[in-house]
Amino acid sequence: MMMIHTRRCFLAGLSGIGAAALLRTPARAAEGLLETTSVRLPRDVGICVAPEYVVDHLLRAEGFTDIRHVPFAPGTYTPEGIAHGVVDFGLNFASLQVAGIDRGIAMKALAGVHVGCFELFVREGIRGVADLPGNKVGIQAVGGPEHLFLSVIAANVGVDPKAQIEWVASGAVRPKELFIDGKIDAFLGFPPEPQELRARRIGRVVVNSALDRPWSQYFCCMLVGSTDYVEDHPVATKRVVRAILKAADLCASEPVRAARMLVDGGFTPRYDYALQTLQEVPYDKWREYDHEDTIRFYALRLHELGMIKTSPQKIIADGTDWRFLDELKRELKA
Repeated sequence: MMMIHTRRCFLAGLSGIGAAALLRTPARAAEGLLETTSVRLPRDVGICVAPEYVVDHLLRAEGFTDIRHVPFAPGTYTPEGIAHGVVDFGLNFASLQVAGIDRGIAMKALAGVHVGCFELFVREGIRGVADLPGNKVGIQAVGGPEHLFLSVIAANVGVDPKAQIEWVASGAVRPKELFIDGKIDAFLGFPPEPQELRARRIGRVVVNSALDRPWSQYFCCMLVGSTDYVEDHPVATKRVVRAILKAADLCASEPVRAARMLVDGGFTPRYDYALQTLQEVPYDKWREYDHEDTIRFYALRLHELGMIKTSPQKIIADGTDWRFLDELKRELKA
């Protein structure tokens, strides 16, 4: 009776999509044994990477027993975490992943996970991106996600990000705080920052990547893995990718439950902002969008700006591995 009760509790604890998908994956038995039961993921600042935070029960269902979320210092991101050997996988912004591959970090882009999460906030008097020249734009660090994304956004409307924008690096302080204090004129906000500023009626949004083209046509955050982990542990890698994609499905189909998991897990303090994020960010596009096209788009834009040296073709050839995604698209059709 105890074994039956435990199994019922386990299945009840999974989402409808998670449990159904888990039970519909007989191919898992043919994948072979896990080469490792350990996986390390980042514990970033933004909550747009929610699938990375609500994935633990799905990873356990895949056979992982040692699941760690590694905190990063401000200004440290997934590529650096992989380069330093402290994480095995991580979700982060596509442009940042491309820049990491360009720097020679041994990592592979494995899947796009969700579309648009960033919003460009500006002070009154700035009508759009074309008005950014001559204004102070806040970033946490040169080469960070805000700098890379905003450079591409500016160039898209003919603004030279190197010559015409006054970048203000905030270091350990979030650019949001400088914006609130009136020390900068614009910054790129990532959840839960947009939700907070809208609630407080601070600034206004001139770019919303979940709604505005071309940004809404590409993945925002993509999953990458350490090349060593991917090559040495292909079974474990496929199961990590599967768990992350199921977690994205959970965020899309059960935002209330996922938001509660974010708060209960200590990843964010505000349930209302977490719920807004999960309801606003498109987590349901990974089956539809072209994952390689996102890498190509940002690699081309960054290469044109001279911000990376590697050609888009070589970035794709050296820094991507879509075989697990291709298999999972067939397995997780419903």
